[in-house]
Amino acid sequence: MSHPVDIHVGRKLKQIRTMRRLSQTDVARELDLSFQQIQKYEIGSNRIAASRLYELSRIFDVPTSYFFEGLDVDSQQTDVNDPSMAIVTALASIRDENVKSRIVTFIEDVAGVTVARQS
Repeated sequence: MSHPVDIHVGRKLKQIRTMRRLSQTDVARELDLSFQQIQKYEIGSNRIAASRLYELSRIFDVPTSYFFEGLDVDSQQTDVNDPSMAIVTALASIRDENVKSRIVTFIEDVAGVTVARQS
């Protein structure tokens, strides 16, 4: 059984990866891993070592603390009910990159922010 912290960190990885419009393969390539390993990280079945977490923070240009934001071990339902995760999951399931890009642009317009994009 996966530890709640590993699940949380994996969800944060999936969230930032999706927001940056990177595939699991893109991230795996940067880390010299298989995309299956990234899948395992994202569902929390494999723990992310501290050195790997550091590498991920550099790839996504976020502090390592990003992966622990919102973590409340005593209240594990916080992440389950987080509507932003539902949006990230739904966005990740869209296969058409043009549609996905238009949705992200719409969300940026509504939020009044621009999401940093990886090239």
